Amino acid sequence: MFTLQRFIFVLCYFASLVLLPVTLHAEEDADALHAEIAIERARAVAPRLERANFLAHPGVHNAALSPDGAQVAFQREQGSGRSLWLLPSSGDAPKLLQAHSEASSIYWSRDGRWLLLESARQIFALAVAGQSGSGIVTTLGGRSQRAAQGIDPSQAAALLVVEQIAAQAGAGKHWQLVRIDMKGQRSVLHQDKHQIVNFAFDANGRLAFLARVESEHIAILRIDGDGASTLVTGCVRMRRCTFQSASADGDSLLLHSDLADNLSRLVRLHADGSLDTLHLDPRGEADLDEIAADPVTQEPMIVSYRSNVISHHGLNAVAQRHLDAITRQLPDRDLRISIGHGENAHWLVNERASQLQGERWHLYAVQTQQIRQILDEPLIAQRGGKPVARLPEVSLARKIAFAWHASDGMRLHGFLSLPPGADPQRLPLIAKVHGGPWNHDQAGYVATTQLLVNRGYAVFEPNFRGSTGYGRDYMFAAQGDFGDGRVQRDIVEGARYLLDQGVGDAGRVGIIGASFGGYSTLLGVTFAPELFKVGVAIVPPADFSWDLRWVARSSEALSISRYIPFEAWLRMLSLDINEPEAMARLSAQSPLANAAALTRPLLLIAAGEDRRVAIRGVIEYAARLKLLGKDVSLLIDDEAGHSDSQPQAREAGLYLMERMLAEHLGGGRPTAPDAELDQYLKRNLRLRGSAL
Repeated sequence: MFTLQRFIFVLCYFASLVLLPVTLHAEEDADALHAEIAIERARAVAPRLERANFLAHPGVHNAALSPDGAQVAFQREQGSGRSLWLLPSSGDAPKLLQAHSEASSIYWSRDGRWLLLESARQIFALAVAGQSGSGIVTTLGGRSQRAAQGIDPSQAAALLVVEQIAAQAGAGKHWQLVRIDMKGQRSVLHQDKHQIVNFAFDANGRLAFLARVESEHIAILRIDGDGASTLVTGCVRMRRCTFQSASADGDSLLLHSDLADNLSRLVRLHADGSLDTLHLDPRGEADLDEIAADPVTQEPMIVSYRSNVISHHGLNAVAQRHLDAITRQLPDRDLRISIGHGENAHWLVNERASQLQGERWHLYAVQTQQIRQILDEPLIAQRGGKPVARLPEVSLARKIAFAWHASDGMRLHGFLSLPPGADPQRLPLIAKVHGGPWNHDQAGYVATTQLLVNRGYAVFEPNFRGSTGYGRDYMFAAQGDFGDGRVQRDIVEGARYLLDQGVGDAGRVGIIGASFGGYSTLLGVTFAPELFKVGVAIVPPADFSWDLRWVARSSEALSISRYIPFEAWLRMLSLDINEPEAMARLSAQSPLANAAALTRPLLLIAAGEDRRVAIRGVIEYAARLKLLGKDVSLLIDDEAGHSDSQPQAREAGLYLMERMLAEHLGGGRPTAPDAELDQYLKRNLRLRGSAL
């Protein structure tokens, strides 16, 4: 007889089959986290480091390897400007090319005889192989909205631009792809009534594939020898379809894409629309981040994944052999590799790490498989521009990648940074939430994170659902629930998970962030005050739904959604700004609508020239809090933008954050500001809460 007891037994049995893999995975994740924590606990305690030194930045910019690997062009920061230099890979001294360079990007022609210097207004071709003829190749912007697309990989020396042609005689506007040689001679390769966003050429320089915007998606077209086009596939609902190169015969196309499935990978797209996966993250967790290719043949050589655990993979035996040689000499580093063509070439290796302030540059000799460091110059102080030494790696925190399970079972990812040699249970814990929200934290150097760790805090950086880098399912799992809902619970549950694992003092937890991270901070101190005791919110939208509608009416919208109309882009992310009920629900859950519920001290930092978060929204929220008698501080820099790089503004933000957190969580107290910073604070600090 099938009794009630037997039914319950069977039900529990099958439930255990479902939960067992999750439980085992969770146990493995916890064990891995504890092993990493033990490593940090065993390290030597770090000395206190100066606040301003965390903001120092590299003095070398835009290093670019010539296609033959024989030379490296780079810019050197000097005072308020930059100079342009050329370093031979042979080991000779660098040569000054330009005392004053306005270029924001540098790249080589395929034959290595020209440097292309791109600024906001123009592209300048600089002859570097003894020939004459340096000069402006093309202007940029203007009425045609001409935009550079880089060098033409099928030509010895040419670049590509896309420009918009104004309507004529009743015809609609159209776009054209143009090839321009070093003398400024133009060849129109394709005209289209749709915006052109990507392209690839066969071995003869003939346009073989084209990507264009069609309504709310990107269409990939095959172009035949007569210029006729045939639809191959559509990249719908925000599918990623970044061209790598076409085959020599133009019959297939390499893509960096998630067309095949959830995760972005390297695929080959055939003319009939079929796909072959060429490389996928072996861990099955991360999107493909970067592809290093031979600059002459365009053959992909190395792929890199960085969303969580950094990994690099050679795509053939030769590439893997050289990659192995590089990683033996630079172990456990994030490497960005530029490949030089040929058996006697050099490769340019950019080295980064969470404990490495700035970046280091190396040349790798293919013939000897040896690495030599180059461009080893001091960092530049954020204020004053003086050379300063890097912060010592032994004193900085190593970012620990870890995973936890949300209450609904979804496995989530993030990073933990701990003060070396400290007992993690006795530390105040800070949740540092990234912006976007369609973005993600990576395992690199972050000045704010390192400063907080140096002041005695454990720092948690959650890549909550909705974050990019972990596949489409991960990003779309947010389902537009960006109020006091599922996304915010990921952050709260991640912090509680760390507390349960013995990381952090439950009575001393704070939350900080900028942009969406600032919004999450406001949600945290409003709706989870039992967890978060203090908040620091930088350029935060106090009502996410209102700010989305405000941005949608501005020119900033397309810079966020790129080629897809902003409102359609949001709708794909389950945020339809034209759906009254959804927007009303998001607004009702906003920090602005719930200002009276705030019981924790809060620091707000706003920017007068912000084009993504309306300053009037931040001011309205601060004023409402002040009228309600809440403990709020407000700093406004009238000249700052959404992502502020002004030295005084950045250091002022760090100082106020240090002071706020020290007062309420008991971390290290900040060094008093100097006279210059003190004057900045007096000008811009509009409201002073109890800590300030």
